[in-house]
Parts: sequence; C-alpha cells; structure tokens
Amino acid sequence: MSYDVLVFEPAVVSDADFPVWWERQSAWSEDHSYSDPAVTTPALRAFHEDMLRYFPDLQAEVRACDALGTEPDPDRVEDLADYSIGSRLICMSFFWSRAARAITTVETVALRHGVAVARVSEDSSIQRP
Repeated sequence: MSYDVLVFEPAVVSDADFPVWWERQSAWSEDHSYSDPAVTTPALRAFHEDMLRYFPDLQAEVRACDALGTEPDPDRVEDLADYSIGSRLICMSFFWSRAARAITTVETVALRHGVAVARVSEDSSIQRP
C-alpha cells in the first residue's frame, strides 16, 4: 500500500463537497493519459515540475530502465513518486517510508504554487493556500 496525497485547484471543490468529488475523480474516467502534465492547469503543471526535483517520477524511471534493459536502482526507488495527473488534480503515491518527507514537501511546494492539498491516505484533511 502507498501513501497518497492529492493536490488540486482550490476553486474546484469546497471542503464539504470534497469527499463526493474525490470519489468521482478517483474513477480516473477523464479521456486522456494520466501521465501527461499537459492535460492539467498551469499551476498544477508548475507544481508537478517543482515536485520532480524532490521526488522524481517512478513511471519515467521504469520506462527509462525498460529502454535500457535494466532495473530501477533499489536504493533509489523509495525516493520516487507515482504521479496521476488529471485536468484539475494530481494524485501522488509515495512509499510509506517516505511519508513524512513527502507530506512536508508537498505542502510546501503546494503553497508556493497556490494549489490545495488533501491527505487522502490519512484523514483527507485539506490545506488551502
């Protein structure tokens, strides 16, 4: 199981409506790839680009290793994150061993880019800019 954190455009949903909205969003039914940052908003794209400095993309690492016929470095893999990118959100999955560092980093970077954070693996508490 992973430690999941969601960032989203703050105007998209109120705290009260968040649980129902997240339930619909987590069906992943948008008609696009969920690995392409071009599908999301400018603020979320900037957030994603910034986050990659702290937690590189796990799927990109796997694709690069596949192309080279190698395996991801086991000493590095826990410092990667899996990003699912929607039109108004980004869901990130981290290794539980990195949960404390992940939430601190996500919340700091989110404030810098003006996006909201929901701790979906915990209590779904929401931090807004």
